[in-house]
Amino acid sequence: SKNMHVNGCLGLSSVAALGASIICNKIPGLAPRQRTICQSRPDAIIVIGEGVQRAINECQFQFRHGRWNCSALGERTAFGRELKVGSKEAAFTYAIIAAGVAHAVTAACTQGSLSGCGCDKEKQGFYNQEEGWKWGGCSADLHYGLGFSKVFVDAREIKQNARTLMNLHNNEVGRRVLEKGMRLECKCHGVSGSCTTKTCWTTLPKFRQLGFMLKDKYNQAVHVEPVRASRNKRPTFLKIKKPHSYRKPMDSELVYIERSPNYCEADARTGSVGTQGRLCNRTALQPNSCDLMCCGRGYNTHQYSRVWQCNCKFLWCCYVKCNTCSERTEVYTCK
Repeated sequence: SKNMHVNGCLGLSSVAALGASIICNKIPGLAPRQRTICQSRPDAIIVIGEGVQRAINECQFQFRHGRWNCSALGERTAFGRELKVGSKEAAFTYAIIAAGVAHAVTAACTQGSLSGCGCDKEKQGFYNQEEGWKWGGCSADLHYGLGFSKVFVDAREIKQNARTLMNLHNNEVGRRVLEKGMRLECKCHGVSGSCTTKTCWTTLPKFRQLGFMLKDKYNQAVHVEPVRASRNKRPTFLKIKKPHSYRKPMDSELVYIERSPNYCEADARTGSVGTQGRLCNRTALQPNSCDLMCCGRGYNTHQYSRVWQCNCKFLWCCYVKCNTCSERTEVYTCK
């Protein structure tokens, strides 16, 4: 039994390693460098997966009324989702996923659920002389989260071409938006709530806020083209696509290299699923109006009745009497 006990102890770490290896080989769409990170940090992979999923959910919320509703991001899984066309939709997707990974990793560090990180050590105990407060609590270690996102998300970009330059630029925009959104939270200490002393810490923004900020950047995304340092060389940087312009895009701008398809019809090449069967609004002039959403193909009308209990009264004693209400409604879907 003694030998068995020793073997049991030895077995634990190798079982963990084997588990990581099996998990990491099962995730499709991981680049080789991502697979290596996965095997050394299987705990982080779960957090990263949650960050990617949150980013995709947010993308679907922001584009829920558009012809492109953040669906059909290529044929790979969450870790390697890709729009084949280097459009502004692809730009948004890359930026929000890079922000999602950094946000999730930072949050996990703050909650103490990820090994190798915790609260931001640099801020602890320092006193802000001018404003009379000191750092306390647990400040989010954004530096760690951003670094993890940079290493893991950017590891997908293996080729050196225009699309790689575009992806890396947009990943960085996503991380910058997260950095800009960090907030200061404070708590007062003193007799009966007086603010004799105040301790403050940094907290992550709500992810919805990042979604809106990146949607604004999507609306103002700039068209760029690659520039080669010398002939026959791989492209080295991007510039704004205008004749006689040599302005590089700003670090805060989302960039795209190809115009968006119209997303009206399904097209595997562009990753468009089309708008057939999508719900639309018959009256509105918004992007989800039937005219725009259905691309002029017209729409189908579906009628159905909704029945529910209404006008309920409590009668003495002791029962509730209700009427039955019903309503006929119509919904419209694109042909």
